[in-house]
Amino acid sequence: MDSSRTRMLAQAVYVLLVITCVAEGTEPRTILVGDSQGWRAGTNYTQWAIQNSPFHINDTLVFKYPPPGNSTVTQSVYLLPNLWSYITCEFRGAKVLGNASEGHDEGFKVELNELKSYYFASAEGNSYDCLAGLTKFVAHPSTP
Repeated sequence: MDSSRTRMLAQAVYVLLVITCVAEGTEPRTILVGDSQGWRAGTNYTQWAIQNSPFHINDTLVFKYPPPGNSTVTQSVYLLPNLWSYITCEFRGAKVLGNASEGHDEGFKVELNELKSYYFASAEGNSYDCLAGLTKFVAHPSTP
């Protein structure tokens, strides 16, 4: 083989390896929010989100929390409409993704299927945790 053919073959192999690596990196993940602790009051989910970033398009977030009971603080999950609502913990216009009873057992899933910011928060306890910077986080999926 002459050197130009060898170079072309090497470049083709290199391109194929790059495509394979990129394709492997595009596999959507299923991510348990809060890891083994799940979604619970008094937790810094902003820190959790930083540790689990970057989020990618088509990743799925799973919210799990215990059902309402005597020993647990009732939880829910809201999708806030914008950054201002997220910062101020203003839940008017927010969409309930999971009420207090939907997070038990297998929890519920939210697919990050748009290139936009997803503002998640809990409104329980007069939004005390949210206002304290807890039980809320932002996920902004990107393309791999």
